[in-house]
Amino acid sequence: MISFIGDQIQTLLGLGADVADVNALQMALRTVLVYPITLLLVRFGSKRFLSEATAFDVIVAIMLGSVLSRAINGSAPFVPTLLAGAVLLALHWLLAQIAYRTDWFGSLVKGEPVLLIENGEVQRDGMRRGSITWNDLQQALRLRASQTDPTNIRRAYLERNGQISFVPRADEPQVVEVSVKNGVQTIRVELSRGD
Repeated sequence: MISFIGDQIQTLLGLGADVADVNALQMALRTVLVYPITLLLVRFGSKRFLSEATAFDVIVAIMLGSVLSRAINGSAPFVPTLLAGAVLLALHWLLAQIAYRTDWFGSLVKGEPVLLIENGEVQRDGMRRGSITWNDLQQALRLRASQTDPTNIRRAYLERNGQISFVPRADEPQVVEVSVKNGVQTIRVELSRGD
């Protein structure tokens, strides 16, 4: 009975077949199995797959897709391919733990932020290091900082995930002088916006 069920599963999934012999139905059934397994692996792997990821995370996502697609199309053995995907995610998790605990290793695998603007001055070396053009910086200023003038920015960084972040300059207090009754008394008021 168990042997019969095992044979049926092998036939349905085309587990013993050559790549050329795996038909569309078998690939569809493999997809139905690989998708939830991949979903479980990613859920146990890293939440950063689902957000803004660093190159460290993107590479693993690409490799995982490449490896597990082989389980679907039959170009590699089914179960060992799923195991390879699990090992890939386990390796990613291990390296992420080492990066978390060791600053130098985290910088090595994830990179460092690059300073693009400091005290309103565009840092040409940082832009060159990050391959950021003037137009790229202008676009990020408009989209993320609601600004068009870099002199209004205290600092800007090209972050490890490829996004550009901005720290605006603190607003200078505005001084308003008001004359009262024929210049007899002048009141000086300092207005500032609280953070």
